[in-house]
Amino acid sequence: MSMDDLSNLIEPHVPALRRYAWSLAGDRDAADDLVQDCLERAISRWPSRHRDGNLRVWLFTILRNLFLSAARQRTRRGPHLPLDALVDGPTVAGGQDDRMRMRDLMAGLDTLPEEQRSVLLLVSIEDLSYEETAKVLGVPIGTVMSRLSRARDRLRVHMESGPAPSERKAPDLRRVK
Repeated sequence: MSMDDLSNLIEPHVPALRRYAWSLAGDRDAADDLVQDCLERAISRWPSRHRDGNLRVWLFTILRNLFLSAARQRTRRGPHLPLDALVDGPTVAGGQDDRMRMRDLMAGLDTLPEEQRSVLLLVSIEDLSYEETAKVLGVPIGTVMSRLSRARDRLRVHMESGPAPSERKAPDLRRVK
């Protein structure tokens, strides 16, 4: 298979990979790096890919595994903060209410455990089936369904009543003598 043929097969999946990577990493530059690493790995491992497998599921699995490996590495080494770290969130057209709802939604997603957030994003945003999501995450379909239900419930509660007391950040207090 030529590189052009390979490129034509993989290229349609790049926008979805970027969305998922951004939702995992929370940073545009880190997401772009993650997608680039995913595509590099997919191309280099192309001959060993199962021919009858779903290409989209395979790419999402590679992306998620790379993210988890990097997360484990960060816990060992500590976080890396670039000097020009700017938070660029998704854009929202509309008024102040729409921006506030988007801010609350993004904050709610951040409070979800990684397992629930991944399932919610793969099913709701990337439109993967439960079966495809189960393959990406390496869990049974029942686990996907229960994690999705819990994630939706927690996000709904967060949107209706704000963060739970355990999720609220304690105020920064300092002792004055």
